[in-house]
Amino acid sequence: MALKEFKPNTPSLRYTVLPAFEEITRSRPLKSLLRSVRKSGGRNFQGRVTCRHRGGGHQRRYRVMDFERSKLDVPARVDSIEYDPNRNVRIALLVYRDGEKRYILAPRDLQVGMTVVSGEKVEPSVGNAMPLENVPQGIPVHNIEIQPAGGGKLCRSAGGFATIQAKEGRYVTLALPSGEVRKVFGRCRATIGQLGNTEHNSLSLGKAGRTRWLGIRPTVRGVAQNPVSHPMGGGEGRAHGGRQPCSPTGRLAKGGKTRSRRKPSQNLILRRRKP
Repeated sequence: MALKEFKPNTPSLRYTVLPAFEEITRSRPLKSLLRSVRKSGGRNFQGRVTCRHRGGGHQRRYRVMDFERSKLDVPARVDSIEYDPNRNVRIALLVYRDGEKRYILAPRDLQVGMTVVSGEKVEPSVGNAMPLENVPQGIPVHNIEIQPAGGGKLCRSAGGFATIQAKEGRYVTLALPSGEVRKVFGRCRATIGQLGNTEHNSLSLGKAGRTRWLGIRPTVRGVAQNPVSHPMGGGEGRAHGGRQPCSPTGRLAKGGKTRSRRKPSQNLILRRRKP
């Protein structure tokens, strides 16, 4: 993916770095694969804000994705590479031999006109989907299932991929982008290749307005608020009164465990992700 810089004609353009969209081959999505999205503004069913800093943003339509790749042994031609406002990776429109059309995550080096297929024993080429037990070691994979026929759950963001380290019995050992090493059932399906848009982390939005277009509202530090608005507010200067970092409701923000020790997949994790 190529990046585009701008001449510093304005203060916001001085540090703006955006994608050049050179890989995009179609500007309008397929209407039959679009669904409406209702925004919550971070509010729950009672109308209370449970997730702050959300609201506004440009109107979007959800693209129905094929994470399962359940159409087996039917070749599909890559018709176009498109932009998806709901994710940081590009999507590819597949046209199967029987005329059905589906969207998938576009891996790196996937070009328009290429043929991809999903099956038990297919060639380990870019865009093909197959069970992990049939994938050779050392080949990058993405869109990995955790349960067979459950749809891809792992490695779905821009530039993401996992590597097969070992195969023991019914399980395959994967090294994930987060640094975690875990076992996955060998019958789980994955897609060959590394996801595209690898330079997504190098983008610079340049101005606060572009953040608002993405639906992200401003964030105010707790120590900068009044005592009635936040437990860490008030005081002279940058004082927080010795209070540990917490949310406006007093919930501690650091040090808490986020994963249950009683999860069934606890024994499948061989090495934890990097802190």
